[in-house]
Parts: sequence; C-alpha cells; structure tokens
Amino acid sequence: MKSMTKADIVDKISSATGMTKVETDAAVDGFLKTVGEALADGERIELRDFGVFAVKKRRPRAARNPRTGEPVELGERFVPTFKVSRKLRARVDSSLKSGKSKNGSASKTAAKKVSA
Repeated sequence: MKSMTKADIVDKISSATGMTKVETDAAVDGFLKTVGEALADGERIELRDFGVFAVKKRRPRAARNPRTGEPVELGERFVPTFKVSRKLRARVDSSLKSGKSKNGSASKTAAKKVSA
C-alpha cells in the first residue's frame, strides 16, 4: 500500500483549487498546526463525514521492557486518537473491496487475487 505524504496532499489540493503550491502548503501547515494545538488543549475536533480527533486519558499500568523482561510502571498519559466516520469507513471499504481506487487503478490486493 502506497503512503501519501504531505507533499502529495499539497500537490493534489494545489492542482484541484488553482492555488499555488506555496499557498497550499501554508494552508495545510495551518490546518495541521491548528489540529495539533487544539488536541494539546484537550479539545475535540469533529470533521463531518470524515471523523473525530480527540484526546483520551490512559490510566497508569504495569508493563514490561521487551528486551530485558523487567517490569516498568507507565504513568498516566494522554494520547491523541482518531475515530473514522461511518461514511468514510464505508467509502474506503467499498473502494478497496471493488479493487479500484478513485483514479481507476487496480489495488495491489486485487492484483494478487487475480494472479493467485
């Protein structure tokens, strides 16, 4: 599965909107900074038909160092989470099950099934 980088996102948005790559990069940076700051302040971010970014509190617990097997105490911590919307989940599932992405290329999984 191919990874999409921030540069790929900037290119796609730039070509779709007619904004320059510099303007688009600034907008994407602003969005990411705003999301990061909101999460750092404990805020919840809801993007309709996409998902919800939130912060969850994790309780303290005992763990083990995988290298030494030595017990380690993990303190209370806060972690950012993302919960995908039903609409996005269904869109991804449908797209990957059909073996076609939006640009019309077959997925690697579908190609493997055909060759097997």
